[in-house]
Amino acid sequence: MIDLDLKVGELGERALVRYLRSRVPQGPGVSVGPGDDAAAVETGPLTLVTTDSLVEGQHFERDWSPGRLLGRKALTVNLSDIAAMGGVPRYATVSLHLPPDLRLSFVAGLYDGLLERAAETGVSLVGGNVARSSGPVVIDVALLGAGDRLITRKGAAPGDLLVVTGSLGAAAAGLDLVRQGARLNADGEVEATGVWTDSSRPAVLDCLRAFLDPCPPLSFARAISEQEDLVHAAMDVSDGLSSDLPELCQESGLLCVVDPEAVPVDPKAAALERARGGDSLGLALHGGEDYQLLMAVPPDRLAAVHDLAVVWDVPLHTIGEFSSGAPAVSLRQDERLSPLAPAGHDAFGGPRLLSPTRPTLG
Repeated sequence: MIDLDLKVGELGERALVRYLRSRVPQGPGVSVGPGDDAAAVETGPLTLVTTDSLVEGQHFERDWSPGRLLGRKALTVNLSDIAAMGGVPRYATVSLHLPPDLRLSFVAGLYDGLLERAAETGVSLVGGNVARSSGPVVIDVALLGAGDRLITRKGAAPGDLLVVTGSLGAAAAGLDLVRQGARLNADGEVEATGVWTDSSRPAVLDCLRAFLDPCPPLSFARAISEQEDLVHAAMDVSDGLSSDLPELCQESGLLCVVDPEAVPVDPKAAALERARGGDSLGLALHGGEDYQLLMAVPPDRLAAVHDLAVVWDVPLHTIGEFSSGAPAVSLRQDERLSPLAPAGHDAFGGPRLLSPTRPTLG
């Protein structure tokens, strides 16, 4: 048994790699897994490739991110990208940049979460890298998927309805909560409510889980891709509706008008936000990290999409409509249209975790 209280610098690179390799099973389709110069895997005629990084100080802090939940999230944010295009996730590589004084127990917890989420979704971990970091912990995941009928951001047509899964704003509320001292343990249970009383524990729990352990509608996304012309275009909501939807409009070359009263603000996030005198709609429009699915749905296919959503127990909300016009997003308020300015996450717009205020609706 290896001592998990060791620091990774004391353990050394090769011993760390041997330890991580010992934990990774070889999944189906894997000819050569971790340990060689490269992995060798079987892929279909069309391979999807995505990658994402979680950077300490930008996307998480160790004092409120249990390693297990962080590992789950590191894979999940990539799973959401593959799902948004209607693909099936297959193989992942994980690169870690670690400071030498980091405890091995944190890395072990990280791999607990990665392997757990991989097992849930049929993904094989096939390799990666470890490197010394002189600063933050960085977790970089690359994910390969397969697909035969892809859904892209291009293809929305005038008259298509804008449909979103689930609710929005809970993850942004969860970010506020961790700033206020709320915490989850490695099992995903509340160990501190921060500034909130114990009566708010259920709402605190849901919002913290939405932020620290998101659950995109992966199976539903795959199901809609299996039927031709059910959805014309789609993308996931990762940076916030106000930042992501303009990208879909730009790629499809259309205007989208959104009804703000139809935007599904997460009810528990809204209750917490009202209690602190904040703007719950702003959470849903600008908060980000919801990992829900935005879809351009032909009106005559909406009922079929709803039928699939019932099968997979995924709530759906129609919140707008696409029309001809310069690519942009507008809000319809009192029969007037006002532009919705992108105000979600921007990787170079300042540290996400350190932003002192949330953007307003203007």
